[in-house]
Amino acid sequence: MHRDPASKLARLTAAIVVASTAVAVDVHADEQPLSFFDPEDGQLDMSDFLLKHKGALPVPIVITEPAVGYGLGLGLLFFSGPIADAATDTTADHPDRVPPNVTALGGLYTANGTWAAAAAHFHTWDDDRYRYLGALAKVDAHLDYFGLSSQPRAYTLQGNALLQQFLVRMGNTRWYGGVRYVFFDSSSTFTGGSVPGELGHFQKDQRIGAGSLIVDHDSRDNIFYPASGSFAEFETQFARPGFGGTENYNVYAARGFTWIPLTHTLILGLRLDTKFSTGDIPFYAQPYVDLRGVQKGRYQDRNALAAEAELRWDVTPRWSLLGFTGVGKAYGRLQSFSQAQNVQSVGAGFRYLIARKLGVSIGIDVAHSKDQNAFYIQVGSAWR
Repeated sequence: MHRDPASKLARLTAAIVVASTAVAVDVHADEQPLSFFDPEDGQLDMSDFLLKHKGALPVPIVITEPAVGYGLGLGLLFFSGPIADAATDTTADHPDRVPPNVTALGGLYTANGTWAAAAAHFHTWDDDRYRYLGALAKVDAHLDYFGLSSQPRAYTLQGNALLQQFLVRMGNTRWYGGVRYVFFDSSSTFTGGSVPGELGHFQKDQRIGAGSLIVDHDSRDNIFYPASGSFAEFETQFARPGFGGTENYNVYAARGFTWIPLTHTLILGLRLDTKFSTGDIPFYAQPYVDLRGVQKGRYQDRNALAAEAELRWDVTPRWSLLGFTGVGKAYGRLQSFSQAQNVQSVGAGFRYLIARKLGVSIGIDVAHSKDQNAFYIQVGSAWR
């Protein structure tokens, strides 16, 4: 909840788009009989419903994030595009790696009163040469700001957000370049009206209008739960009044994930995430350490770094076990790099391949960091 709005909304959208777990209803009764079992191995599988029957998938969303407490939500997902077309061709054993088009609608509510609603669409054209992502969201979040005292100070963040992103493939490579725009009209208030002293000239009402230049590299074999390949993104973001906001700051971010098959069943995943900011960035948009097992926004400052390693064992074609560990640090304004605390986490989890033709898996991760335990309902990879 504390990411800069562009990154936060993009990743939240991605999380909603890939989320998938449960029961669905066939909306085309005149088509061939609907089956939730894969004829290839006889196991529970949602591929045919999502691709051949073009159904709307109700998605239960389970919230387990310590920053907002436990909660529930519901989404509707609609899949279409190249993978869906390939699935209707009985001679196609392996659908194209081009990601599906996905439309998502959803909402959630948590125990501390946080709620959000969002609509999103991801679309590709011309054999994945062009990629579009758009989203609208409304949020009322009850969060904690730790700041210089390292003690939680409750605050409420309300707002409406818009995200627009368009990428174009560079030649015949796996590199994409493009632009991203985010608008976030927000209102923030601290409980009791007492504002932390280090925030200086605190403004309750703010608008963020930010334009970004984006460069992506994507060689993943699957966008949901990769077994090989890499993803990297480099972003230069400029928040300016000229983009419709009231704030003036910059964010420079780079993140990368890679999956290395060590054997046929063992896959090593590596992640690096960096973010640096300059100017008058709002306190809630400052970079923070993002690791499983660490409360979102617990370690937050002008700059943040995180690295994570994950080892996955594909026990069967459907079931996987994994273990992971990570380290991170936030620094720059409240503390220098050498003074800032090293944050460490460790955990384990499992996945079940619920939609083989899409490569969508579901499962649970359990993680531990200093003085905190957490678990997460995961759809696909935890890295988005």
